[in-house]
Amino acid sequence: MVKARIQWAGEAMFLGESGSGHVIVMDGPPDHGGRNLGVRPMEALLIGLGGCTSFDVMSILKKSRQSVESCEAFLEAERAESEPKVFTKIHIRFVVKGRDLKEAQVKRAIELSAEKYCSASIMLERAGVEITHGYEIIELN
Repeated sequence: MVKARIQWAGEAMFLGESGSGHVIVMDGPPDHGGRNLGVRPMEALLIGLGGCTSFDVMSILKKSRQSVESCEAFLEAERAESEPKVFTKIHIRFVVKGRDLKEAQVKRAIELSAEKYCSASIMLERAGVEITHGYEIIELN
């Protein structure tokens, strides 16, 4: 079971504590009563998705013995115009840098994460969010 605790910290600020004891600060913008001292909750959700799929992609690439020096995921999300302003579309673009990287391995790692392993991605897609992926491979000398 995964657990979390959210504690109000005044104004529009909340502290989110994971079951493993790590804390994130969430806050709203000034026009919504916040002081802009932390991530927005929907940003935290997007970051969680990026972390989930990045973890999978790197794990798969390591198992396939790819020499990865760095891997970044850039996420952009569109939201519904009216309440509830849920995510409607998310695009994830990976930039993978390394030596002698095989494009087929990178592509397959992203596909496996999206279709089989990334719980966050699969859950959001089942809720109707359109998630697309792209990648760029940068060969290092």
